[in-house]
Amino acid sequence: MKALSDKQLSALKGMCNAYIPSIEKDGDPYWSRKASDLEVHLVILEMLKGVTEEEQKELLQAIDLLSSPLLGLTWFGPLKSVDKLTQEQSEKMLQSWSKSSIPPLRKAFATFKKLTTYIYFGYSGDRDVNPNWPVIQYPGPTEKIGKKVADPIQVLRPSSDQELTCDVVIIGSGAGGSVVAAELAKAGQDVIIVEKGPFVLPHEMTQREVEMITKLYDRNGIFASKDGGTGILAGSCVGGGTTVNWAGMFRTPDYVLEEWSKEHGNPQFTDKEFLKGFEFIEERTKVIKEPVVHNPQNNAIVVGGKKLGYKVDVVPRNYQLQENIARDTSYHKCQGYATLGDNQGDKLGTMLTFLKDAHEAGARLLADTYAERITTTNGTATGVEGWYKSSENKQYKITIKAKRVVVAAGALHSPALLRRSGLKHPHIGKHLYLHPVNAVSALYEQKMESWYGPMMSAVCDEFTQLDGNFGFKIETPPIHSGFYALAMPWMSARQLKEEMKKISQMGLMFGLVRDKFGGQVKLSKKGLPVVNYKLSAYDKKHFIRGMQECVKIHTAAGATQVRILHNQRILFDPAKDNLETFLSKIESLRWETNRYSLFSAHQMGTCRMGGTDKDYPVKPSGETREVKNLFVADASTFPKCSGSNPMLSIMAIAYYIAQGLKT
Repeated sequence: MKALSDKQLSALKGMCNAYIPSIEKDGDPYWSRKASDLEVHLVILEMLKGVTEEEQKELLQAIDLLSSPLLGLTWFGPLKSVDKLTQEQSEKMLQSWSKSSIPPLRKAFATFKKLTTYIYFGYSGDRDVNPNWPVIQYPGPTEKIGKKVADPIQVLRPSSDQELTCDVVIIGSGAGGSVVAAELAKAGQDVIIVEKGPFVLPHEMTQREVEMITKLYDRNGIFASKDGGTGILAGSCVGGGTTVNWAGMFRTPDYVLEEWSKEHGNPQFTDKEFLKGFEFIEERTKVIKEPVVHNPQNNAIVVGGKKLGYKVDVVPRNYQLQENIARDTSYHKCQGYATLGDNQGDKLGTMLTFLKDAHEAGARLLADTYAERITTTNGTATGVEGWYKSSENKQYKITIKAKRVVVAAGALHSPALLRRSGLKHPHIGKHLYLHPVNAVSALYEQKMESWYGPMMSAVCDEFTQLDGNFGFKIETPPIHSGFYALAMPWMSARQLKEEMKKISQMGLMFGLVRDKFGGQVKLSKKGLPVVNYKLSAYDKKHFIRGMQECVKIHTAAGATQVRILHNQRILFDPAKDNLETFLSKIESLRWETNRYSLFSAHQMGTCRMGGTDKDYPVKPSGETREVKNLFVADASTFPKCSGSNPMLSIMAIAYYIAQGLKT
């Protein structure tokens, strides 16, 4: 990203201070501290280096507007740049933008708000703690350093251009690629794994929120849809999503497997041999379900759900520790921080399982390596070309010749790689499903501390089939200080700071929607994935119903206040307000893009497998229809979304595809 002029930098700094200004209140430094005191604007510039050039250009245009007197025309205020406005004026400007009928203004409000608040409350840099943490009662890292363990796998670190050969090259080291790599390497094949993200060991996982999300997630953790309305969390490191996800290991529901089989021409999904893959994966990753000590917000699902007569269950998880733990040292040091990388080695992601198996069987791994294109000859895959970036920021060309190529780069990057490689099937990139969510926050009298204990241990399945096979699950997220602030509605600086002081008593729930109508992945000018996604009217009904049911469960569990994360302030006090009136009010809100926060931690579809040439770019075997010996083995192959956290579903599909590649 090009350097900002003094004028632009002053405008960005002014915009950050508009969200979080200095407020005089009894000389309290928490209130008098402003965004620029923590150099939030400079951290934003560093983070923006991870987004596409088009996104950078759009943000620079917004900064140019902020630096111009013409800014006043956007909110009928004085003709001044944002850094020249009074605190009262800048607050009115932001409030105007948040409710504007002009989509680009709402997008700009949401984008700068998320970046500013996330960094202000989540970033610690070289400091031991963020100065806001003691006040908001967020503990920060529980361990200064994780377990120093022997590298479970070794990685290649080229110091020059490289030409390599192998039997199979696999692009992606997450849930799909790792399973294929282990199966083929154990079968005696020469395997090379290519991963665009870094190789981060447990003792390098600092539990610092912004630092680890920047290091372990795609686009520094600030990936968003083109319209800015959907934040996308996708792992981008060795182990992929399995390194940072919440450990849920749900089997694909039987009704979804039946749908994938009958409606999309995939008979394998109801075959007994396919189902054996679930058993194999569960055994290797030590999936456990009972017993479990729920943290308070997971327990709220259990208590509230059961009071309402809903179906509540324990989430199967890939933890290797015995979970008969209470509120002791283990409870506070593990699990809840594993979304920032598991520095205790308790979660059996692929780095500790399938990648380790592949490495021990002779597979080689290239991290920090971007696969630019798949090479082909006469319609047959012959390898991969890409670039390796060293720790000294030097770049070397990597050419890998292989008999077969397996793409497992995820539902965002797999279609982009296929397009860059010349594949033209009209459905590549289409049918992107995201399991969209928006949390419902509630205040409790007791401590909730969502960052401690099992990340996601309780689930409500009462509403998974509201309309045929479509509905939602109710789950909880492990949220830390930065993401709390990012998701929190901003009505004023005073309101935000006041509510952040209560996060230790807040519990979150969300309805994870099985979206019926998907979006699309297109390519930027540089060939990078651009997400186009808008919640359909059909899926929005389930989305709103999910929030309503979360409100009801929170209330039944004893919450003293419930809030919807929307630009329009909407609160429910169970002691004074009528529940049905509040639920109706949720429906009446304007649910337009960037009037509320929408998030996705699951990306599926885009290279879906199925039985016909016309509608499915990938065969049921995993091989692409356009290029021989080119296979896809990740969530992009899902014909529709799974309707549950997809890690085990991805692994089972990869295991099935790997069996066919052993010959």
